[in-house]
Amino acid sequence: MRVIFFVLAMSWQMAASAQSFDLSHTAFTDVLNDHVEVYDDGLKSAVNYPELAQNRKALDKYLASLSAVEPGQYESWTHEQQLGFLINAYNGFTLQLIIDNIDKFESGEADSIRDLGGVFSSPWEKSFFTLLGEKRTLDWVEHEKIRGDFDEPRIHAALVCAAVSCPKLRAEAFTGESLETQLEDQMITFLSDRDKNGIDDKGIYLSKIFDWYREDFDGLRDYLRAYSRALSGDSGSGDNMNFQYLDIRFVDYNWKLNNLENR
Repeated sequence: MRVIFFVLAMSWQMAASAQSFDLSHTAFTDVLNDHVEVYDDGLKSAVNYPELAQNRKALDKYLASLSAVEPGQYESWTHEQQLGFLINAYNGFTLQLIIDNIDKFESGEADSIRDLGGVFSSPWEKSFFTLLGEKRTLDWVEHEKIRGDFDEPRIHAALVCAAVSCPKLRAEAFTGESLETQLEDQMITFLSDRDKNGIDDKGIYLSKIFDWYREDFDGLRDYLRAYSRALSGDSGSGDNMNFQYLDIRFVDYNWKLNNLENR
């Protein structure tokens, strides 16, 4: 009888947590505000991982609230709320993966997130968290759920895998209410970062992200044309630029940890 009561109590607690989930993701915004430093005129950011590791309770509590959300609750949300939830989950559990292994970075055993994989698997293939009722991997969140369910190429400027060459990690959570503005700002910011994207005398140079996920942009040149001002760095000259005749090359990816030391 006590076992039945305990199981019912736990089920009720998880259901109540999911039903009361804060879609404004305020708790995650607080964590990001406290531990993410934005620099280079707002184009880049770095994470104070040692500080986050020492003060991880708020992040752990937020991630537990994500894990408590049941599939039915998730399905009841708007398209924008679902996508915001998934982006935050990817970024939040990536932070968890880094601080869970902070000793490896501090000892020099690890230099990047790629060093956290196993002999036969990458860190993105690790099932180390629960989401929507099952144990998941970061690859599942990105490739199966986000890319599988949403036709939104701007997510590639929002998902941050803890590397220097990634887009900047926003110092705020993504929300359904602000998602359109946030995604657009992320793409413009990413394309305006001259260490990652731009135009020079050789043509257009882009982050490898645009190479890896080229199929998601449904005609890369046409897609970039809408962001010509961000790429050119000129409020006027980029508008009439003929992207059809510019060579495109992809720059090397810096996988070093996006911490304060690697700014």
